[in-house]
Amino acid sequence: MLAFDDVLAARDRVAETARHTPLDYSHTFSSMTGADVHLKLELFQRTGSFKIRGATNRIATLSEGEREAGVVTASAGNHAQGVALAATRIGVDSTIVMPERAPVSKVQATESYGGNVVLHGRDYDAAAQKAHEIERESGRTYVHAFDDEMVMAGQGTIGLEIYEDLPGVDTVVVPIGGGGLISGIATALKGQDDDVRVIGVQADGASSVAESLKKGHRIERDSVQTIADGIATRTIGDRTFEVIEERVDEVVTVTDPEIAVALTTLLERSKTLAEGAGAVPLAALLEGKFDYEDDETIVPTLCGGNIDLNTLTNVIMRGLVETGRYCKIRTVLEDRPGSLEELVEVLSAAQVNVYGIEHDRTSRDIAMNDAEVELDLETRGPDHVAELLDRLEDAGFEVEVLV
Repeated sequence: MLAFDDVLAARDRVAETARHTPLDYSHTFSSMTGADVHLKLELFQRTGSFKIRGATNRIATLSEGEREAGVVTASAGNHAQGVALAATRIGVDSTIVMPERAPVSKVQATESYGGNVVLHGRDYDAAAQKAHEIERESGRTYVHAFDDEMVMAGQGTIGLEIYEDLPGVDTVVVPIGGGGLISGIATALKGQDDDVRVIGVQADGASSVAESLKKGHRIERDSVQTIADGIATRTIGDRTFEVIEERVDEVVTVTDPEIAVALTTLLERSKTLAEGAGAVPLAALLEGKFDYEDDETIVPTLCGGNIDLNTLTNVIMRGLVETGRYCKIRTVLEDRPGSLEELVEVLSAAQVNVYGIEHDRTSRDIAMNDAEVELDLETRGPDHVAELLDRLEDAGFEVEVLV
């Protein structure tokens, strides 16, 4: 099993490539939660993710023959960039298999770091099968995204930094996809202070760990569905499961709407952009997914910031919906002059801003002398939405809330 000494050895190997990322006290999230919250800003790491640490440590341990043959790996995006950059820095050829729906930004970034990208399959697991085929056919060394002690040890250097910068830390919250990050961090922290609590967080739509822990063996989901693509794996590794069982104190899950709220809150209040997987630890804290004491020192590990701009747009809108900052309604008006003005007057009185209006007289679900209207509205929170709906009802409008 991964040992503390492995993490210590990894620190020297990754020092020239990986940055010591900031640990930033957050007044905002401390006030919101009652805890003493410090954000580990690993999203400021080279390539925008922690993955460069594990990839660098693994590739640094290759033999001369393995370096000449090159490496191959599978990744949803962040590990791809880490392997490509780490390999290019020491002159090793790399082939990276990514899911067909991998974010365009991550594909382009991987290619810019010198990786040869192959798109294959619907998710990480399908891409991994293809990568192993290439491994067998070409003789390349497979650099696993998480189930490798040297990769885990490299990721564990984050734990060394957290403890060095904040020796009084009580709880560290870490996302779980395949388990490499939390295995390394838990090993690093427990190796220095066994009382430090390590909380793992998965997305509901990719939650294999909690059930695996209950059953005492790894289980595999048939599919995964989450906006946190960086942790969208059907199962965890054999080696990582062993470490998680022994060194992780608790595993919780968060929903996609909760991730969206955390991401948009982080962006708006801390001016910090995280990807879905990076926002997962903060989501668990904000939603009270685990117990903690007042003023407990908690470090959410924001592990990456590589989010596709199209995805970001959707996530921000979902975050606004969940916090009552945006809503979409439908109503039916009598098709006569002035009826739309009457509706708009109610909206104006409620101080609601109108993003857009769609007016449809042709719907088969309404009478011939009616018109269906859909409105996109900017609101100020759940109470404001409730007030608006009450005003519309009092004015005689039958309203359906669409989002």
